[in-house]
Amino acid sequence: MKTKKIFQNMIIIIVMMGAANLLMSSCSEKDSVTPNDTSLSDKSLESVDYTMCNCMSDTLPYEELSEVETEALTMMREEELLARDVYIFLSELYSIPVFSNISRSEQQHTNAIAGLIVKYSLPDIAADHQPGVFVNQDLQELYNTLTDQGEISLTEALKVGATIEDLDIKDLMDHREMIDNQDIGIVFANLTKGSRNHLRSFSAVLSRRGVTYIPQFISQELYDQIISSPHERGCVNN
Repeated sequence: MKTKKIFQNMIIIIVMMGAANLLMSSCSEKDSVTPNDTSLSDKSLESVDYTMCNCMSDTLPYEELSEVETEALTMMREEELLARDVYIFLSELYSIPVFSNISRSEQQHTNAIAGLIVKYSLPDIAADHQPGVFVNQDLQELYNTLTDQGEISLTEALKVGATIEDLDIKDLMDHREMIDNQDIGIVFANLTKGSRNHLRSFSAVLSRRGVTYIPQFISQELYDQIISSPHERGCVNN
């Protein structure tokens, strides 16, 4: 499966990067970062997508779902929860607003998908979700890898955030190419917009620390286009 291969490659990359950072550093950066680092608390870098709930339209018609559309909803339901859970985990380690703010946005994102699951009477894979525990074992392994990386240092935690949004954008774009359901298309378009905003926030904080994130899933051209443009507001309606 294409997505599984992406996850496997991603985990290999992250493990190698984490090991390199541990070898190159004689002490944990986490120990040298104060919780109240004001250089990281600029409200312009906070990214909460409060418009997501308003972007769901109950007026769109009921459409029969293809197997691909059903699988996409199931996959993204847990993938958005993974993002939320990782950010909550990191917010407990590092007292900067970007993690806690974006975790709330990710809750809205997974709620939007849950709304479609209810509308189309699909089984909800995350009905009994416990933080950090996933039915999809690829996502479980990814969660474990990302939280391990995030514990290394604040910089690595911010890279984790950028990586999650990088992957979300790629997955959502791929899913949109294979679906024609109006509801799913609009919701996924708004999720992608939200992920672009989140990527901008993580990239900006990394930039303030003198670190440039290198995209692993979307193209460098698309990444450059995203971070060079302002935060997006309002709803995507098509």
